[in-house]
Amino acid sequence: MFNQIVCADKVGLEAWALEELQKYSKQAIVMFDQDPQSKDELIDRIQGADCVLVSWRTRMDAEVIASTPSLRYIGMCCSLYDERSANVDIAAARARGIEVRGVRDYGDEGVAEFVMSELIRLLKGLGPHQWQNEPVELQQRKLGIIGMGATGRILAHRASAFGMQVRYFSRSRKPECEQAGFTYAPLHELLQTSEIISMHLPRNTKLLGSEEFAALGQGKILVNTSLGTPFDAAAFRNWIQASGNYAIFDADAAGEFKAELHRYPKIIYTPKVSGFTREARGRLSRKVLDNLTHYIGTAE
Repeated sequence: MFNQIVCADKVGLEAWALEELQKYSKQAIVMFDQDPQSKDELIDRIQGADCVLVSWRTRMDAEVIASTPSLRYIGMCCSLYDERSANVDIAAARARGIEVRGVRDYGDEGVAEFVMSELIRLLKGLGPHQWQNEPVELQQRKLGIIGMGATGRILAHRASAFGMQVRYFSRSRKPECEQAGFTYAPLHELLQTSEIISMHLPRNTKLLGSEEFAALGQGKILVNTSLGTPFDAAAFRNWIQASGNYAIFDADAAGEFKAELHRYPKIIYTPKVSGFTREARGRLSRKVLDNLTHYIGTAE
């Protein structure tokens, strides 16, 4: 049981989950519908809390964590892949005996659907853009997936069902993916030989620079649904202005380019978070609650 639970920003939990959450807070849960605009505002919000829930958009660094001595649990209402990519300073929390738990695999289906939908529109010219001089099909198009986690695997199967040729690059080989028929390729080879590249990587990853964009070349499509931009900004700006190149971003993936989208007509962008569907909210809510109740059960 916690004394005070604070939702530090709009964490995206469903109403039934918040009602369930209240059972574990002696005081009424404090909830905020807007993201904090500064570190000081965040610190003010969580003062006195022993449990804080936070989305991926809000950074909780060592200074923020140290400012709340009563804190003993941080629930990340977002994906936790590893400490390096987390928006919570997990090492600083651990040093103070604070438990940090995140979730995995709750919005991947929606992201894969978004990618397929936008590719169909672009290849067939169903929207304001058309990739080639005439409409073409997905069948036999060469898709390279960078990052073969849950989203990459779901996308691979969806794309394969449309007859696309799917290969992948990841930090480690995925035998189960290769058994399913998806071939591994080194990064530069994948970039050179794919017509479409789809990136699904953790936050703070930087993988593509000028050499990689040169390998990707012209007449290609780059899809990014990572948290932020996993590539060098200057190299991407040069690439997106080359003949025949298109990029597809959802809201979380645009990063610093949100402020300059108007400069690049071949960036296809949606202000919506593609994976945050009703079903995803339900999965997120259930997993966040399961993390919290499991912690309470083991701490008592």
